[in-house]
Amino acid sequence: MSTQDVYSSRGFGGRQGVGRQAALVVVDLSYGFTDPASPLHCDTDDAVVAVAKLLDAARAGGAPVVFTTVCFEEADLTTAATFITKAPAMAELRPGSHWVAIDERIAPHPGEPVLNKLFASAFFGTSLATMLGARGVDTLVVTGASTSGCVRATVVDGVQYGMRVLVPTEAVADRAPGPHDAALLDIDAKYGDVVTLDEAVAALSRTVS
Repeated sequence: MSTQDVYSSRGFGGRQGVGRQAALVVVDLSYGFTDPASPLHCDTDDAVVAVAKLLDAARAGGAPVVFTTVCFEEADLTTAATFITKAPAMAELRPGSHWVAIDERIAPHPGEPVLNKLFASAFFGTSLATMLGARGVDTLVVTGASTSGCVRATVVDGVQYGMRVLVPTEAVADRAPGPHDAALLDIDAKYGDVVTLDEAVAALSRTVS
């Protein structure tokens, strides 16, 4: 019996669908994760192309767009010490560094917030939940890197905030295929709907502001 069969036989894998208002969350597609010269690099080139298409759809449809980056001030190195211990290269994500800037291929437009976070989830320690609530958002399209890390953490928090969550397979990336595939399977079984890029574009295109 396959892993998927096990989940299905035990009642996992229901569908949340799309609500009234979707928003696009672009998780950590900064140069620290998109530039091959970075030790934190994920295989993001295809995901960046997909995210560009989602950005076009969201902007045309009036859907909110939010970016995140990871950046540590000096005091933050203590606050996030246990997290950084697991991936010491993250300590290079400092103010003014090339690594914390959003990749210019998907640069934010004026008025599109870039939230700084110190940990995995885009919700933890940020104003994301408040911002989404103010816009009446009930559906998140979550993209970015890494699939098994910050994307998955954001998805889990999203559903815990009462959101429907969509994860387009083409718009997320990781450092290795095993964790990427396992995260998508687990997300689709328990926390959100793993969808195609076209399905995510449609969700963002039909929203109202």
